[in-house]
This record gives sequence, C-alpha cells and structure tokens, in this order.
Amino acid sequence: MRAAYRRYRLLIVNVVYWLLLLYILAETLWWFIELGRQNERIAQYELRHASAAADVVYREAHMRALSYMGEGCVFLAVLFVGAFYVYRVVRREMRLSHQQQNFMMAVTHELKTPIAVAKLSLETLAKRKLEPEQQAKLIQNALAETDRLNQLSNNILLAAQLEEGRYLPVGETISLSGLAEQIIHNFDGRFPGRLNASIGPEIELKGDPLLLELAINNLIENALKYSPKDSPVRVDLSATAGKPVRLTVADLGDGIPEDEKSLIFRKFYRVGNEQTRKTKGTGLGLYLSRAIIRKHRGQITVADNEPRGSVFSITFYT
Repeated sequence: MRAAYRRYRLLIVNVVYWLLLLYILAETLWWFIELGRQNERIAQYELRHASAAADVVYREAHMRALSYMGEGCVFLAVLFVGAFYVYRVVRREMRLSHQQQNFMMAVTHELKTPIAVAKLSLETLAKRKLEPEQQAKLIQNALAETDRLNQLSNNILLAAQLEEGRYLPVGETISLSGLAEQIIHNFDGRFPGRLNASIGPEIELKGDPLLLELAINNLIENALKYSPKDSPVRVDLSATAGKPVRLTVADLGDGIPEDEKSLIFRKFYRVGNEQTRKTKGTGLGLYLSRAIIRKHRGQITVADNEPRGSVFSITFYT
C-alpha cells in the first residue's frame, strides 16, 4: 500500500513538473512570435515615416531579429539546464526519502530481533534452574545478540560522524592478521562451520583498528546473510613483498546484477526491491566499508564468484 502511494505521488510530481515545463516553453515560443511581429511592424513604420533608405531599415530589422534569436536561445539553454538540474535534484531527494523510510523500517526490525532474543534468554535464566551447559548456551546467545546490537549502533553512529566529518581516525600500526583472526573467531561462535579462512601471518597495517574491524565485519556479515545457510564463506588475507595487502570475502549467494555493482556502495542502497527482497538490512554496511577503506588509502571492489556468488576485494596500498 505504501509503495503504491509512493508511486502515485511520484507520478503526480512528474506530471505537474512536465506540464509546467511545457507551459513555460509555450510562453517562450509565443514571446518569440510576438517579438517577430513587433519587429515587422517597426520596420513597416520606419519605411512609411522615416527618411532612412529601405535597405537600412531592413538591415536594422534583421539585426533585431538576430538579437531576439540569440536572447531566445540563451534563455532556452538556461531553462533546459535549470529544468534538468531541478528534475535530478527532486528525483534524488524523493529517492533518498524513500530509502530513508526503508532504512527506518529496517533498523526497527534489526533492533527488535536481537532485543527479543536477549530478553528471552535472560528471562529464561531468571525464572528457571538450568543445567550449566544450558545456561552457558543462553548466555552465549544473549552475548551474540548484544554484539549484533553493538555493531548496528556503531554503523549508525559512524555513518553520521563520517558524513559530518566529526570522526578522527586513529593512526597506529596494528596486526591486520590478528584482527582478522579475532573477527573470524567471533563469527565462528554465531555461524559455526560457515567460514573458511586463510590468514597470512604477521601482516601489519597503519590505521584505526575500530574502523577496520567494522569494515571487515560488514563484509563478512553480508556474505553470510546473502548466501545459503549451508554454504561456506571464504576469507583470505595475503601480502607479498612489494605488493599491496589484499583481503577477499567470497560467498556462494545469488550474486549482484552487473548494473547494480556500481550502486551498492551508496548509502541506504540495497539490491533488489522492497516487494521481492527477503533479507533484512539497513543499507549502511557497504557504504561504511567503502568510506573506511578509502580513509586507509585502500580500494574496495566487487566481482562475480565462480560458480555463483560475489567476491569483495579490499586492497590496501601501504
């Protein structure tokens, strides 16, 4: 229902916009015709009442006509440029508003699920006497969902801080190998057996450990989320002497259409549409990952995996 209303509102805006533009063009054309007629009347009047020769009168009339044509062309050029700019801005703002609404709905869902799971686990621990193994499992579930809440909160806060230029990255030498191994260990607790990793030893990088952890977390989270539950996700970190540090995350999901590969790093953008999309998310993960990698003088790209899925590659030019 909401989607239909948004389409209807967009249709009304487009119709009104084009009607106004056509009206302005019609008025401009009428103005040009009237100037031509006025120019002709001036020439006829000068021929009857002025002492100037006919060729001089016609030359002046011709110059006025050229002047009117020049002014009209400039006006039309400015009109079309302005109309094109306004149309793009309005479309962009409406699309952004639509994406922000989807973002708020997604955030609400993403918050409710871990809160409900953590609350249920804690209520069970408070009301029932359980075996130590059962208690440990419930506590682990609550901690895992708390980590999800923490990551979501970090994504939202960091997106706002990066956009406003208020976040100052920390520049320190960190063990990227140790950071990647810790991230994979954390995911193994939530998704046992899903990650296959090959982490090169003693790979160091100068950067902000919190930002890098968030960027890698987002890539692995997406790979796990958008691929079948029984399919593995491959994480590789390698570095060769004299060459950039490279980290790849490969999944066996449905992949990303070619025409959307250049769009997925935009804020709030999500592959597919709201009617057919089943996987929940906020549309901030890849946007933040690219922003973080760029701050570390790196590049992030996406390509098709074989036989299916996607491969996200991060290259750090140290």
